[in-house]
Amino acid sequence: MNRSDQVEEILVRETATVEEVFKVLDRTGLRTVLMIDDDARLSGVITDGDLRRAILGGATLSDTACSVANRQFISVRSETPDETAETYLTDRIVLVPIVDPDGRPVGFITRAPVGFIPSAEPVLGQRELAYVTDCVRSGWISSQGSYVSAFETQFAAYTGAPHALSVSNGTVALQLALSALGIGPGDEVIVPDLTFAASINAILHCGATPVIVDILDDELTIDPDEITKAITPATRAIMPVHLYGQMSRMDRIADIAKANDLVVVEDAAEALGSRWQGQHAGTLGDAGTFSFFGNKLITTGEGGMVVFKDTAVAERARMLRDHGMDPKQRYWHLEAGFNFRMTNMQAAVGVAQLERVETLLQAKLNLARQYTKRLSDLRPVLSLPTALPGTDHSFWCYVVFLNGPEAAEHTEALISFMREREIDVRPVFFPLHEMPPYRACKRQGDCPRTVDSAGRGIVLPSSPKLTEEKIDHVCEVLRAGLKALNLQTLIEKMSG
Repeated sequence: MNRSDQVEEILVRETATVEEVFKVLDRTGLRTVLMIDDDARLSGVITDGDLRRAILGGATLSDTACSVANRQFISVRSETPDETAETYLTDRIVLVPIVDPDGRPVGFITRAPVGFIPSAEPVLGQRELAYVTDCVRSGWISSQGSYVSAFETQFAAYTGAPHALSVSNGTVALQLALSALGIGPGDEVIVPDLTFAASINAILHCGATPVIVDILDDELTIDPDEITKAITPATRAIMPVHLYGQMSRMDRIADIAKANDLVVVEDAAEALGSRWQGQHAGTLGDAGTFSFFGNKLITTGEGGMVVFKDTAVAERARMLRDHGMDPKQRYWHLEAGFNFRMTNMQAAVGVAQLERVETLLQAKLNLARQYTKRLSDLRPVLSLPTALPGTDHSFWCYVVFLNGPEAAEHTEALISFMREREIDVRPVFFPLHEMPPYRACKRQGDCPRTVDSAGRGIVLPSSPKLTEEKIDHVCEVLRAGLKALNLQTLIEKMSG
C-alpha cells in the first residue's frame, strides 16, 4: 500500500464536466477522481468504471461530474493505521481518499506505486470511449463495421500509402505481407539480428528461411553491406526493421533490392510517424507493417496494419486475411487463408487514436528533446539517439547506450538500480541468434555489432504522458546510478 498527499491533481469540482473528469483520469492514470463541493469537502468519487457505465447509460461529455459520481464512497482519516486502511482496497476499489476532520481530502491510499514511472502508457480518452460505445450500441462489434473501413482509409491517407489493410496484430501483419507477396518455402528473407522476435517469427510461419545479418551499431538498423553479403540464389526478400523509430537506410536497401530483383517488406511496427526524405515509414518498400500494441504511438490494444504499393497484391492480401474467401462469392475459398481480421471495436479505438496522432507524435519528439537536453553532458560515456540526416525519427522509444570498459555489466547493474527506484527502464532486445528458436537459422557472420549493442542499451521511459518533473526524476536517478556504480570518475576521464 502507498500513501500520497499529492491529492490536488485528482480533485474536480461538482460543476466540472464529464469531459474534464476524463482529462484528469487521462493525465494521472490513477483510475479515480475525487469530487469536492464549494467548501472543498469530499462529496463523491468517480472511477473509470463509473464513467463507462454512465456513457453506456446515455451520459454525454457535457454532463456534470455530479451526475456520474458515486456518493456512497469509503474514506479514512489521516490517523487510520495502515493495516486498517489497506483492508478497504479491493479489486474494485483501487484508491481510498484520506480526509481531515472537516471531510476535506488531504491525501489518498492506493496499491499502485505512486512514484512508479512506467516504460510506456496508452493515451486514451473520451473519444475512444465514445466511439467504442457507439460500436457496441450499433451491434457491429466483430470484423465488419464502419470503423474498420474508416480506420483503413484514414491510415492510408496519413501515411500516403495506396492501400491499407487492418489486421489483428503486428506479427500477423508481417506474415500477411510476406504471404501476399508470394514468399514461402524455399525462399530466403534477410532480417536484422537486433529486432523483436515477431520479425523472424513471421518469416518462419510463412515456411520461408530467415537469414540473420548484423546491424549498424550507431543506428541499430540493418547493415546494407551485410545484406549484400547474405544474398544467394534463394533470396527473395529483405525485411528492414525501423527499430525504436529510427529509419533504416532505405536508399541503399532499395538499390540492393532493385539490383537483385528482391521485394522489400518494411517492419515499421515501431516507426509510425518516422519518415525517409519525407516519405512515411512502411511506404518505401513493396509492403510495410505497423503494430498497435498498447505501448505503440497509437494503440488498438492489439492490432496492426499492412500497407501495399501494388493493387493486385493488396487484393490478394485482403482475400488471404479473410480465410482465403472469394470476395465475389461468400463461402467459396480460393486459397487456404487466415483469420487475421481486426474487430470493429479495435478499429473504433484506432480511429480515435489516429485523430490525435500528431499530438502524440509531438509529445514523443518533445520527450526526446528534453532527455537530450538533460543528458548531453554525459557524453561520451552515454551515447544518445539522433536521427539520420534527411529522416524524421519518431523516437517511439528513447534508447541510450553505456560506453566504456565492462559496459554490459554496468548496464545490467544500472537497469537494476533504476528499477529498484520504481523507474521501469528496459534493456534492448536480445540478439536473435542467441535465443533457442533461432540458433539454427542461417546467419551472415557473427553479428558482433548486434551483440555489443544489445549488451549496452537502456530504454528510458518513453510515455507521451511524462511531465517535465518526471523526466527530471528519471535523469536524476540515472545520474545517481552512474555515481553509485563508480562511473562518475570514468565519465570525467572520458570527457577530459
